[in-house]
Amino acid sequence: MTKKHNASLFKGLNLIYEKVALIGIGNIMFHDEGLGAYLVKYIEENYVIPECLTIVEGGTLGFTLMTYYQEYDKIIVVGTGSKEGPVGTISSESSEEVMNHSARTRQTANEVEITMMIEICSFHKDMGEVQLITMVPDDIIDVCNGLTDSVLSHMPKLVDATLEELENSGIRLRKSFCRGVSFETIIDAYANPKVSDYNDMSKLA
Repeated sequence: MTKKHNASLFKGLNLIYEKVALIGIGNIMFHDEGLGAYLVKYIEENYVIPECLTIVEGGTLGFTLMTYYQEYDKIIVVGTGSKEGPVGTISSESSEEVMNHSARTRQTANEVEITMMIEICSFHKDMGEVQLITMVPDDIIDVCNGLTDSVLSHMPKLVDATLEELENSGIRLRKSFCRGVSFETIIDAYANPKVSDYNDMSKLA
């Protein structure tokens, strides 16, 4: 699912890339595995999104996301990671850094798919610049909708890291005027989906 907003307020934006994709990956059925999907939905609901930025709830789409690697100038992927460190540890790596440490990166299904997509797309002359932002989860084994309390408490840091990478790409997002939509509201909407609520979560805020 993708979503773009036409925002004339971004006329003065200092664009570094013409087309940027922010992709959240992970399976929401396995506790913290879904943090990437919740993260991008949170940004989509709480910030004004300019035309140059496409928000993608990648979920478990895997290799079907490859088209973004080939058609966008910058791709920011957010999901769980297996880096050493306590729960909530955040890492940000370029595609080159991911490939240089691919043996250590391929610890989860998401990481394997990402590194393989980067490898395949690297043979394509129009591959965009890729940045991978990950956070160490607490539980990606149990079948359960929602985030563990420990990971939920660190999600604001993940939002900040994502916004910082967007700003490094020339996109400074500003908060929307509507009331903020919390992570708890977003998680509940995913666990108990209703089309009307999912399309306009501001009604639940």
